[in-house]
Amino acid sequence: MREKKRLEHVLSTDADLERRTGDIHAYFELAQEGENVDGDLQREIASLGELIDKLETETLLSGENDARNALVTIHPGAGGTESQDWADMLLRMYLRWAEQQGFETVLYDYQPGEEAGLKSATFAVNGEYAFGLLQSEIGVHRLVRISPFDQAKRRHTSFASVFVSPEIDDSIEVVIKPEDIRVDTYRSSGKGGQHVNTTDSAVRITHIPTGLVASCQNERSQHKNRDRAMSMLRSKLYEFEMEKKREATKKIEDSKLDIDFGSQIRSYVLQPYRMIKDHRTKVEVGDVDRVLDGGLQPFIRAYLLARRGEKQ
Repeated sequence: MREKKRLEHVLSTDADLERRTGDIHAYFELAQEGENVDGDLQREIASLGELIDKLETETLLSGENDARNALVTIHPGAGGTESQDWADMLLRMYLRWAEQQGFETVLYDYQPGEEAGLKSATFAVNGEYAFGLLQSEIGVHRLVRISPFDQAKRRHTSFASVFVSPEIDDSIEVVIKPEDIRVDTYRSSGKGGQHVNTTDSAVRITHIPTGLVASCQNERSQHKNRDRAMSMLRSKLYEFEMEKKREATKKIEDSKLDIDFGSQIRSYVLQPYRMIKDHRTKVEVGDVDRVLDGGLQPFIRAYLLARRGEKQ
């Protein structure tokens, strides 16, 4: 079914390209006849350019797990409310990006901050090549702004970390020894009905040897939450081991593209100027609001091109 869906996408895209190029050709013919079609022609060419950029991005996704769904975890750095609010802004940014891509999202775990923002969040992004696109986001994201929580209106720097792993299925075997995990249950602190918020149905599983943690609280049943948390832990362990292998075999040629968890990959500056800069690809975007509203494509595409070793 997955292959059938992929082939249907290829055929529909081919038909779309043929239709768009035909429309542009027709506009040129109308222009030669003296019709004023400049506005329509520019819109069609811009729209075709966006589609071609998207298709080129898809051709860069050839990794073993690029086509899989993604599991995303966000944690604030040191700094209390400031960093927790920044983590919540990142969560909104990724949810908006996923919505714009036509992907489905499921929020599995959300730990709210004490005053604002969040202490941690884990969610799934379900769609073709979700992991391949979002792996560019692994690392630490830095925010510089005038703090809305500082009465003196001083400039603050906040950090939050993002980790992304591919959602694996039963075709990939990941062995987890019972003695290597610790299971904790607790009362849900996220959004939910009366039952969800008043029983210890939420589950947190810690893999002791690696320190990896998976939590789920969105189901009413503790059993279902445990199953989902275990599945997420398997995915995180798989990506953890794959990353170790990539480092050991030195498959990443450009050292700037090493994505060690905890490295600063991107800065979002809102004050004293407005600019977002990716430190790996050197891509800069001045439209901060658009990026924070999900406009991540320039950064994702540049990362994939750089990973392939191409110059833009």
